[in-house]
Amino acid sequence: MLLPDSGTAMVEGLEIVKDRKKIRKMIGYMPGRFSLYQDLSVEENLRFFATIFGTTIQENYALVKDIYRHIEPFRKRRAGKLSGGMKQKLALSCALIHKPEVLFLDEPTTGVDAVSRQEFWEMLKRLQSHGITILVSTPYMDEARLCDKIALIQNGSVMKISTPEQVINQYRLGLFSVSSTDVYRLLHDLQEIPGAHSVHAFGQTAHVAFEEGSLSEEAILNFLTIKEHQVVKIKRINPTIEDCFMELMSPASLNDSK
Repeated sequence: MLLPDSGTAMVEGLEIVKDRKKIRKMIGYMPGRFSLYQDLSVEENLRFFATIFGTTIQENYALVKDIYRHIEPFRKRRAGKLSGGMKQKLALSCALIHKPEVLFLDEPTTGVDAVSRQEFWEMLKRLQSHGITILVSTPYMDEARLCDKIALIQNGSVMKISTPEQVINQYRLGLFSVSSTDVYRLLHDLQEIPGAHSVHAFGQTAHVAFEEGSLSEEAILNFLTIKEHQVVKIKRINPTIEDCFMELMSPASLNDSK
């Protein structure tokens, strides 16, 4: 654990500098980048981490068995030869083998395929039944929606902390999803439409936020017809966590928070 340059934090009522040795024994940590011993086998890595925490695989196997069973057939394989999804499961098993009270996961699904991402979050949900507090950082807003409570952070500053449902319910704007055959020109043109509060890209569509009463589906269609867009599709939608994050990032919201 590194000493902070400034500020303070508490983990389970303990101060991170004064009580760092106690904290180290009660937390598990899984870094975003795979950092286990590449030349050790799956089984050797897990045994090593159990040993340094003064426990054994057998003692806490019940905690990791649902995760470890996916990679147990490859227990003799070197960790460096595992696929991305299997490396992820091994790293999580090593972070849990000493039965921590708090588990820190740093962008655990970055670079992992969609199926492995879903499996990973199902495993996290099952871990909650063991009474472990799980703190996850993620760039994926769909994953944030799965958490009990979220903190939306930008440049080291917390913009909002609440449940996903409350964050979405506090979104104050109307929202349209708009698409056409030329998404890049669509985004450029929608920046000029009267009544739009903001326009952001969401995949192959644009999300247009507006104050209620300031913009209609008909007005958007007429505007884009004049701009000669083809196959225009417009629908009213409910906001997502990502829409809420983008709104909090707007200059008006940032000024209100100061």
